[in-house]
Amino acid sequence: MENVHLVPEEEEDDLYTGYNDYNPTFDSEDLHNDVAFQQAVRTSHGRRPPMTAKYPGTAIGGRPIGTAYGSRVPIGTAMGRPMTGAVQDGAARPMTAVRAAGYSSSIARGSAFDPLGQAKGPAPPLETKNEDTPEEKIKILEKKVNDLIEDSCLAHARGDLQVSLEKAKEAGRKERALVRQREQTGTADHINLDLTYSVLFNLANQYANNDMYTEALNTYQVIVKNKMFNNAGRLKVNMANIYFKQKNYTKAIKFYRMALDQISNAHNAMRIKIMQNIGVVFIHMGQYSDAITSFEYIMTESPNIKTGFNLILCYYAIGDRERMKKAFQKLICVPLGVDDDDKYIPPNDDPHANMVIEAIKNDKLHQMERERKALAEKYIMTSAKLIAPAIEMSFAAGFDWCVDMVKGSQYVELANDLEINKAITYLRQRDFKQAVETLKMFEKKDSRVKSAAATNLSFLYFLEKDFDQADRYAELAMSADRYNPAALINKGNTLFVKEDYEKAAEFYKESLRNDSSCTEALYNLGLTYKRLGRLEEALDCFLKLHAILRNSAQVMYQLANLYEMLEDPHQAIEWLMQLTSVTPTDAQVLAKLGDLYDNEGDKSQAFQYYYESYRYFPSNISVIEWLGAYYIDTQFCEKAIQYFERATLIQPTQVKWQLMVASCYRRSGNYQKALETYKEIHRKFPENVECLRFLVRLCTDMGLKEVQDYATKLKKVEKMKEIREQRVRSGRDSSARSRREGSAGSGSSSSPINTPPLRASDSGQSNHGTSAKSERLSVKLKTLPGSNEPYEASTQQEIDASYVDPLGPQTQRPKTAARKRNEEDEFADEELGDDLLPE
Repeated sequence: MENVHLVPEEEEDDLYTGYNDYNPTFDSEDLHNDVAFQQAVRTSHGRRPPMTAKYPGTAIGGRPIGTAYGSRVPIGTAMGRPMTGAVQDGAARPMTAVRAAGYSSSIARGSAFDPLGQAKGPAPPLETKNEDTPEEKIKILEKKVNDLIEDSCLAHARGDLQVSLEKAKEAGRKERALVRQREQTGTADHINLDLTYSVLFNLANQYANNDMYTEALNTYQVIVKNKMFNNAGRLKVNMANIYFKQKNYTKAIKFYRMALDQISNAHNAMRIKIMQNIGVVFIHMGQYSDAITSFEYIMTESPNIKTGFNLILCYYAIGDRERMKKAFQKLICVPLGVDDDDKYIPPNDDPHANMVIEAIKNDKLHQMERERKALAEKYIMTSAKLIAPAIEMSFAAGFDWCVDMVKGSQYVELANDLEINKAITYLRQRDFKQAVETLKMFEKKDSRVKSAAATNLSFLYFLEKDFDQADRYAELAMSADRYNPAALINKGNTLFVKEDYEKAAEFYKESLRNDSSCTEALYNLGLTYKRLGRLEEALDCFLKLHAILRNSAQVMYQLANLYEMLEDPHQAIEWLMQLTSVTPTDAQVLAKLGDLYDNEGDKSQAFQYYYESYRYFPSNISVIEWLGAYYIDTQFCEKAIQYFERATLIQPTQVKWQLMVASCYRRSGNYQKALETYKEIHRKFPENVECLRFLVRLCTDMGLKEVQDYATKLKKVEKMKEIREQRVRSGRDSSARSRREGSAGSGSSSSPINTPPLRASDSGQSNHGTSAKSERLSVKLKTLPGSNEPYEASTQQEIDASYVDPLGPQTQRPKTAARKRNEEDEFADEELGDDLLPE
């Protein structure tokens, strides 16, 4: 109690007593007299640790506590516990009220004011993870496995199946390494089953995509047999699909049914799809009754277009007419689940609605709706065309029943298309009259149907070469629908056959403007430019067409033909080589390649392609002619014999081939065989001068007695030939005189006088002099026609140089000598002419 001072009673009312008292420590006026302070300033005494409080109390040790009762005295607690503001290690009491603003009173004395702590420098770097720990290694390996699975899926999406399989295999290897590492670290209980399932499932899929079905089935078995994987039984559907691809239909059915047993009724859509697969497998097995059971169940529970179509096919296979009709009625009643096209018609008074409709008019949903509707229409049309001849006594009655059913359904617009298909069926049966009558029924219907019917009628009349009617119906089709590309093409075709190429080109261009993907218009436009001589424009058309139809043989041929016309044989050969990769057995293309190489002087390549052409089509006279001439030119007459014998079989009335066979025997030294051949020729053609000359020569050389008989016959034949020549010359002279007299008389044109046709032998005698009197073979190579029939056989061409084609002049290649003169033939050159043709 000695430290407790009671306030006197007289001071009880003075509330402000003691406020003027202060601690002498803070008396700064008397500091210069304070010895301790002055010593601390001069020495290091001031840097000693601060003194602790003498009494446990406030921050100032000897400061008395002022109260309302009197002077301030220090007060201690019973337990000696320092008070809240007691000095702790010389630090001042923190100002907690302003700490949130960044201020603090606990800063060491003498330091600068730094509430944001900028003097401390940058924050220390984050501690790096230690990747050497087993857990970190496992996490890194799991991430690599996931990345590999993702890369495998992306590679498959790009179509790179080999890379996707390699990534899947690598993911499997790393996943097994991950499992081993977990087992080594004792954390096998934490194996990621989802990751294992993903790796195996992706690997099995990639095996199946690469047609490695055995490996895929083994991988699926690993998943299915592992009881730790939930819902693994569904993968039996994938296994059944693989068995179906392998045509192991029994196992496919077994696994489909196992999968069906393991899928609950809650997943009804999945069960329906499996049932549909089972029905398809039964169709492939020929078990139509079982397939019908599956499809009927589906049409009862969840009807769809594909199942309805398959059901009709099964009924058609077993020949059940009534059930075919019922199935067709069910098919056209299947709901599509698509909206009407009316909702895509924008209202005129609402600009906001117009913008919305314009945005959704061609979005993914609308595209899907159009595809679904187009697929349904395709199945309905195919079903009607299939069952129409089977459900009634005649296909016309069947089509009429289908049309009536369709008119009462949601596919009412298909009725007209069925009528047009009825006309096309008449065409396939070659009943043109009924087809025309059926199509003419559409002349009074709406514009779209009228245009389609008129287009078909125009095509029919064009095939019948009634070009006037074809033109009339093409005009009718265009008047009904000016934007119908097929009608414009038909109109252009009628002008093309009338050789009005400029107008035809305009219609083809208009068709292309309406439908830029119309390949028929582009092809015909190229042919038109070709006829007009505008080869560069034609080439441009066919190059564009080749970009669309990459494997079209006709387009490649036209390009090769155009480059040949442009005198670029190397490009022509290049395009023909591409053509042979598409049609490697086309004999005409191979012969054309031989022709081009022969023109380039490459005889070996020319022989290769001509020989390949002969292998595929050994009846082409021009190819046979070239091969025979090639062997004669290379002094292999024995090999040439088989080709000329083939030509003799093809054209038995042409004496030149038999003469060439005999000539080959004579040149090869087989005179006996040559003599027999000439005798056979003389028996068939007794008035042939060349045969008699060779017979006289051979009999003379061989010392035969028959020489006199053949010499007598030769003189008679030559005399008869001279008489005929005189008659021809006299006829020419008389006709010339009559023409001169007629022109000198009244001046009116006289009627032409029909002169007898010249024989080929006469023309040959008049066209050749003594310098050409050696037996030789001129190689006339085949040229493919430059018209729109690239594979039409060329006209017959003759071997002998003196032959004149009665069909008109042909573009001829330079002739090559067919043989070298040998010693035994030189003496006969002055006697023998080269006319090998019959009179």
